[in-house]
Amino acid sequence: MLNEPVEVIRAGLLAGVPHGFLGRRGGVSTGICAGLNTGFGSGDDPAVVAENRRLAVEAVAPGATLVSCYQIHSEKVAQVNAPWPDDARPEADAMVTDRPGVALGILTADCTPVLLADAEAGVIGAAHAGWKGAFAGVLENVVAAMERRGARRERIAAAIGPVIARKNYEVDQGFFENFVAADPENERFFGEGKPGHFQFDLEAYALARLAAAGVRRVEALGLDTYADPARFYSFRRATHRGEPGYGRQLSIIALPD
Repeated sequence: MLNEPVEVIRAGLLAGVPHGFLGRRGGVSTGICAGLNTGFGSGDDPAVVAENRRLAVEAVAPGATLVSCYQIHSEKVAQVNAPWPDDARPEADAMVTDRPGVALGILTADCTPVLLADAEAGVIGAAHAGWKGAFAGVLENVVAAMERRGARRERIAAAIGPVIARKNYEVDQGFFENFVAADPENERFFGEGKPGHFQFDLEAYALARLAAAGVRRVEALGLDTYADPARFYSFRRATHRGEPGYGRQLSIIALPD
């Protein structure tokens, strides 16, 4: 994957707003994290990760300053008024800003990356929505935080990037019962699996939570992280293969200067 150009996957609904969902193509990492690994927690050389991050920003929003958070699978949203150092990232799973030249970056390796924009208001958001964060309300919270910056939810456009697909996301009976106890309607996100297990549609669940938050313009790219090892990193695939580690892909959105 060395010497490949950085692949930038864009959503039509966010046209006009610098953004991109990146995979592993491009970058300078080698070994198990070969490609554009942007995760400092991956065990990769921090200098290599920093270079991958630089390459990612240059491919999506040249000249912007990348900001990311220390993701903890929560409902917390960080307000970005100015960039912070990588070693001072706040614990959160979403960010919003109205500051030009700031690129919001979300790391994933099966969880749902969601990029949001109200282009008219000049407000953007980004969310890491794994099942825990989505269940806890991170998507509703990022929309509310954008509104506090002047966005209007009926104008917000959102895009869902590469995420593990239902056919590859097996969960147990307890997981299923937890979701259905919270809302019986959640049963629709589960398909039958082997005895005592179900297949969970995380992408569809994220779509439903965004709709419940009043976001009607949403584009899901339908890209499965697990099924495409040449293109995406996947925590679950690495676990199933018994691999010692895995990379993280970056999703970026920015406001132009």
